[in-house]
Amino acid sequence: MSLSTNPFPNDPDRSAIWTMLVPRDIAAYVAADWSMVEGDFVADDFMGIDGNKTGNPDGWTISYPTLDAYRDEWLRQAREGQAVKYAEDQEAGIHRATSLTEIEIKGDRAVAHKKFDGEIRLADGGKDILNWQTVYFCRKVDGAWKLTGFVGYLPYPMGEPV
Repeated sequence: MSLSTNPFPNDPDRSAIWTMLVPRDIAAYVAADWSMVEGDFVADDFMGIDGNKTGNPDGWTISYPTLDAYRDEWLRQAREGQAVKYAEDQEAGIHRATSLTEIEIKGDRAVAHKKFDGEIRLADGGKDILNWQTVYFCRKVDGAWKLTGFVGYLPYPMGEPV
């Protein structure tokens, strides 16, 4: 059973992208199990950009030039998260903080906007604050949506509209 509700129940393409980026990604991250998401990527066409928490693109860096580089950092962060003592269920907290309602599709390409805005209570009385956004780039390959890259760790909200 999913911990959040798919906002695209009648749209198979957006539903597939949402399922990949929300429940499957969160479950894999909490379990620190890369094998759960490994098939969601186009390995030879992947690049991850770290927005470094700035809305200014001049400060963005290619932190993950390959899928292997991203996988290693993803696993490091996931394992680090497993060591944190939470006062509530980590997976439920991540779901509560996660929103993915904007997905643009043009042909076999898509852009998905995933936002994190919430907190998870820690056992020591503190809180783990989740507050950033990621823009994912997807491509339909052999009938399935796959990730080709992202610009992540962007501020949320991004700033004032122009």
